[in-house]
Amino acid sequence: MSPPPAVDRAAAIRRALRDLVAERGFHGASMSAVAEAAGVAVGTAYVHYASKEDLVYATYLEIKRDLGAAVLASLDTAAAPRERYAAIWRAVYGHLRSEPQRARFLTQLEESPFHAEAHRRLLEEGDVLMDQASDPGLAALLVPLPVEVLSSLSLGTAVRLASAGVELDENQIAVLVASTWRAITVEAAAS
Repeated sequence: MSPPPAVDRAAAIRRALRDLVAERGFHGASMSAVAEAAGVAVGTAYVHYASKEDLVYATYLEIKRDLGAAVLASLDTAAAPRERYAAIWRAVYGHLRSEPQRARFLTQLEESPFHAEAHRRLLEEGDVLMDQASDPGLAALLVPLPVEVLSSLSLGTAVRLASAGVELDENQIAVLVASTWRAITVEAAAS
């Protein structure tokens, strides 16, 4: 008889935090509530994460890494900027729509005191989406607005729609991709 498979307690704790924050916000996700939802003792949660802040940052980075992997899986880096943007938007929406708790966690984090530090850590680690936005071919087309504004007008739309559980058909996605592209680029003004 083989032993039962090992449980990745750290992953279970991150998943529990993600789901609790998605459902109740950060105030409803104490370490004791997270531990209970993960099926571990509170002490075990603290073995893996020294504080709630450390757990929040680890969860955020995991979600963003997974999102980056989903984007790269469907991205033709040789495509024109507009086509790359369309593929990225679709990948972000599709990935987050498949498990909306991730999108809800991201929207909650965006409005929390954790956001600035989480974003700093993401940039330090490397972010696929920021790398794409920094590509000279795309960067030259972006309107001169802060990156937070560009993000909100473009992929932020996909995140918020996935967070709300909005199911879009292909025609609606095409309209949103075209609309958000126009909102963030000077290409439309040149037409």
